[in-house]
Amino acid sequence: MKVLVADKLEQSALDGLKAIGCEVVQDADLDGDSLRDAIEREKPAVLVVRSTKVEADAMGAADALTLVIRAGAGVNTIDIAAASERGVYVANCPGKNSIAVAELAFGLMLAVDRSIADCAVDLRNGKWNKKAYSKGRGLYGLTLGLIGMGNIAQEMIPRAKAFGMNVIAYSRWMQPEAAAALGIARAESLEDLVSQADVVSVHTALNPSTKGMISAELIGNMRPGAIFVNTSRSEVVDQAALLEACQAGRIRAGLDVFDGEPAAAEAEYSGPMTDAKGVVCTHHIGASTEQAQEAVAAEVVRIVADFKSTGIVHNVVNVTKGAVATHLLVVRHQDKVGVLSHVLGVLRDEGVNVQEMENIILGGAQSAIAQIALDKVVSASGLLAIKTHPAIFDASIFDLPSNG
Repeated sequence: MKVLVADKLEQSALDGLKAIGCEVVQDADLDGDSLRDAIEREKPAVLVVRSTKVEADAMGAADALTLVIRAGAGVNTIDIAAASERGVYVANCPGKNSIAVAELAFGLMLAVDRSIADCAVDLRNGKWNKKAYSKGRGLYGLTLGLIGMGNIAQEMIPRAKAFGMNVIAYSRWMQPEAAAALGIARAESLEDLVSQADVVSVHTALNPSTKGMISAELIGNMRPGAIFVNTSRSEVVDQAALLEACQAGRIRAGLDVFDGEPAAAEAEYSGPMTDAKGVVCTHHIGASTEQAQEAVAAEVVRIVADFKSTGIVHNVVNVTKGAVATHLLVVRHQDKVGVLSHVLGVLRDEGVNVQEMENIILGGAQSAIAQIALDKVVSASGLLAIKTHPAIFDASIFDLPSNG
């Protein structure tokens, strides 16, 4: 099986792919037309990318291409619709960089609250101004509002508690019992969250429903003096409104992602973030730790190895266009192998399609709560069949609002 790696990737991944019998071709400089030409020339079965964009024309450059793997979590750089039309799997490596991103999010919070960046720049320029930089509020006792409840947001919770912060979260699928199990409060809406949070941190994927979700109105309703942190995707935020609010001194922000950030690893930048008031920016490095990249590398090898030997693709993200979840299945279970397989098997037999799924592992990795969004209701007999598994404590079905 030939694998084309069109990006930088850890040597451990390249060695691992070769060890399982793959022919590996790597060119970290491929992009646009050169990527399309390389796919046409090499005819790989698998394409691995990190930041390289994969457009529709590249996807159709060779019939042999069967799987595109994003060596990371977000897949907004891949034309998923085009992949689905051509029968190409798209997979990612979710959760492998969660700790790294959570660590940076807290770094940004501290940097904003204590003016670390400006303080360091002044000292480098020979200026001492202890009085100006002795006005940090401190994180202890503040309320952290999490938008999204995926792997990264879940890593934020214990770190926030270690800082003595209260935590409230908003997720479309999170039910009260899941919030209670995590020891956090549950917001009814984004508006409810920002009205209570001293720090708002975004941890949501980019898709049509999340694009622009942090609107000008929502930013206007944030608490005066609040800190806004974004380590997810820039497109979920109205950046103009955010910068206006920061410029006015109403809120401050720590951003690892922003509009107009350079796509290349090294480039010149002359946009508004060079001198944005009240804003601390980093270079889209949330996932860029050695620990995270080695974990992603191992996951890429695992995905390819199982695909090569069984045809099964882990972490597939292709979804039916226009699918709408109408019900939510909540399953409380022991964290054991085969539990979710049993649940998904029952749903398959019922003809019920899964739209989105979160499996929240509770402390000690002994139990978990699966929250599975469905395209229709599960029958009473189906729900009973789900509960027959010895490692399942309980299962409940809920109606979802018509607007999702």
